Amino acid sequence: MTVTVFRPRPEPAEVARVTSTAAELLEVLWGRASTAPASASQLRVLLVLEHQGGINLRTLADALASTPPSTSRLCDRLVAAGFVERVVSPADRREVRLHLSGRGRAFLADLRVRREEELQAVLALMPVAKRAALLEGLEAFCAAALRMDGDARPPGDRTA
Repeated sequence: MTVTVFRPRPEPAEVARVTSTAAELLEVLWGRASTAPASASQLRVLLVLEHQGGINLRTLADALASTPPSTSRLCDRLVAAGFVERVVSPADRREVRLHLSGRGRAFLADLRVRREEELQAVLALMPVAKRAALLEGLEAFCAAALRMDGDARPPGDRTA
């Protein structure tokens, strides 16, 4: 005889608490995977430029919810490291556009590989059915987040 365990539908607050804990654990795992020469703020710049390449400093500052002077300093360090390139806009020579460089793209790709390896080690410890449920839940989460945020990218557009 199979016993069915009844679980009440989880409230958003409970799921948010567990998700927050999972995100914190992800930060720890990703920290172990990182040999990053970039700070968390610099990484955010790289991710924005990956998805919105060819933007000006003000647009980048808005995307980061930062000030142009702070964003400029972040970009100065990333340009010096070879991760970001500044290019004069062909439409307006007074405007400088920011682009992720080849080295910046390679850095993000390598970071993703290391992060995924850390995640795979944890996921391998989970029962197959729980992994399937996690995948289904994360896909639904991504879809809901995309409905909320017009600037979000579809799941096919990877982020570090």
